[in-house]
Amino acid sequence: MEFIDQSLGQLARRIPGATRLFDAHHLDFCCGGNKTLRAAAAAAGVDTQPIVDQLQVLLGRSDASGEGEWQHATAGELVAHVLARYHAVHREQLPELIRLARKVEQVHGDRADCPHGLADQLSSMAQELESHMRKEENVLFPMITSGQGAMAGGPISVMRMEHDEHGVALRAIEQLTHGMVAPGGACTTWRALYTGLRTFREDLMAHIHTENNILFERFAPAMVH
Repeated sequence: MEFIDQSLGQLARRIPGATRLFDAHHLDFCCGGNKTLRAAAAAAGVDTQPIVDQLQVLLGRSDASGEGEWQHATAGELVAHVLARYHAVHREQLPELIRLARKVEQVHGDRADCPHGLADQLSSMAQELESHMRKEENVLFPMITSGQGAMAGGPISVMRMEHDEHGVALRAIEQLTHGMVAPGGACTTWRALYTGLRTFREDLMAHIHTENNILFERFAPAMVH
């Protein structure tokens, strides 16, 4: 089958809506975008046929979302999009999430289902993400926008590796929060925290996908396996 041996990144670029489908089946299309659908599904223990069927449906939809529009943008437009849509947004999201997490831990620390240590994990992730974004803003993105993207293989390799680390951190947070689903009896602050975490997760995954599978692919294609 054509889709089976294409990478998740290739499919995510080609088919609007594929990223949501992969996420629903717990297939890592952002950090693991260089894996074929066959390999990723086997590793996750899921059947490929329903996924292939849904990809066919998505591909045939003329009213699918404009998710794939950035595939045709210039490198400069992609960089500007990443800076405005993701870098600036993460810098707003994380301080508030950390504040909410600390409040929940202070008020509900006696509950067994309280996400103990979440605020510290988010603080660590915020520091790592800030360092990562500054490297992109100060080194990689200027190389790309000045026409030196063909020489950016080294920095891109480092950014891909750090993206993988962000993915590991995100999975740790998901486990700590039981899938970012608030327990019964959770207060408004607790629910707001998990709602914000889910939005941050979606944004970070879309951020990594845009860089790994669209922007970086133009200058340093990942090996498909």
